[in-house]
Amino acid sequence: MNTYIEVEPGIELFVQDRGNGEPIVFIPGFTFTTEVFTEQVKHFSKTHRTIVIDPRSHGRSTMTVHGNDYVTHGTDLAKVLKQLNAENPTLVGWSFGCLTVWEYIRQFSTDDIKSLIMIDMPPKSLSIQQDQEWVEGPLDDMAAAYTNYLRNPKGQRDFISAYATGVMVERELKEEELDWIVEQSLKTPYYIASNLFSSGLFSDYRVEAAESSKTVPTLYVIAEHWAETATTTLSKLASKAQVEVLGGHLMFWEHSGKFNEIVKRFLEAK
Repeated sequence: MNTYIEVEPGIELFVQDRGNGEPIVFIPGFTFTTEVFTEQVKHFSKTHRTIVIDPRSHGRSTMTVHGNDYVTHGTDLAKVLKQLNAENPTLVGWSFGCLTVWEYIRQFSTDDIKSLIMIDMPPKSLSIQQDQEWVEGPLDDMAAAYTNYLRNPKGQRDFISAYATGVMVERELKEEELDWIVEQSLKTPYYIASNLFSSGLFSDYRVEAAESSKTVPTLYVIAEHWAETATTTLSKLASKAQVEVLGGHLMFWEHSGKFNEIVKRFLEAK
């Protein structure tokens, strides 16, 4: 079933809702859409109620010039879960979608969550100790991305294209695959993408990451390119969490079979 959930007057979020059983809820990352989780929906809807959300200003959800920040996204998630009666869910965030999950926890706690799966996102994006902590990247590089790329449509296309080929996947992408990835991102206009980018980069959810890993079963799936730093950070910050390493930033798409098996084992062990 495809449906639209109104989270405030005039603003609807597009939601895919498939299967029956315990709910597992997927939230895509920065400017991406429900479509990136196609293989997960096919796999997990056989055993779970599988829900995927287009966040506000993503995909088929309403494009709006306000609320394009992760505080609002956390509130939106709560409204979607309530309207769908998705009780005791496993929440799965990818990239900046993890910020939505952590913000939900900040606002509403982990009391109604069964488990967490966080895909390849540090709880704090930036740090002056960037050589010692798991962060999104050097401060100068992140500033350059915001200033030089996310200022017009061409810049957004160039940014996502470079990110897709350099970080998201390990193999060489076919032309049609790269076009598809870029098109997913471009459904969010550049002027909204820049707001989301800055909101994500200035977020700090270390407290929520630490506390939630103590209260509910938590799995981190980390890309290989920063696995050592990420694993070290998580061993200190969220020592009770399970950590798996696989592929690039879009590993659940490139290595869907391996990823789904990792998640399946985690869900069965809870």
